[in-house]
Amino acid sequence: MAAKPRDRVCLGTIAAAHGVRGEVKIRTFTATPEAIGDYGPLELEDGSRAFAVERRRPAEGGVIAKLAGIDDRNGAESLRGQMLYVPRSRLPEPEEEDEYYLADLIGLQAVRPTGERLGEVVAVENFGAGDLLEIERPGAAATVYVPFTREAVPEVDIAGGKVVVDLFEGLE
Repeated sequence: MAAKPRDRVCLGTIAAAHGVRGEVKIRTFTATPEAIGDYGPLELEDGSRAFAVERRRPAEGGVIAKLAGIDDRNGAESLRGQMLYVPRSRLPEPEEEDEYYLADLIGLQAVRPTGERLGEVVAVENFGAGDLLEIERPGAAATVYVPFTREAVPEVDIAGGKVVVDLFEGLE
């Protein structure tokens, strides 16, 4: 069964307030950090609020942005940790064969090259050293992280609802 595409895609998360005039630091998940404002207003995860990006400038790990309606540090601080989404319909379709929205990987079945089921991709994380697929294994107490590299994940089949994971020794 193929995974259903998500209606919204997370483009970033508000990491911190910046200054006293309502700017925020956004950790972006876009290919180019400044592109976060190119797809229209950014919505909070619960959909309760949306913010146009009035201006942005590059910063380490993302951008410093001024969001419409956030005019002081208190307002900016209140958004710390919030994930920012846009409707998927505003985003272009991936152009390359091996290009994906990370949201599309969540829910895919993880299988060995032999076809044996390993579990389900429940998240894509990046702790600073590259993207990792978090796989929940049936009956296991903990999830396992697999580097999202061509060597570790040689095949991604969004339409088929699976990723092929070539496990390294010690990851089993």
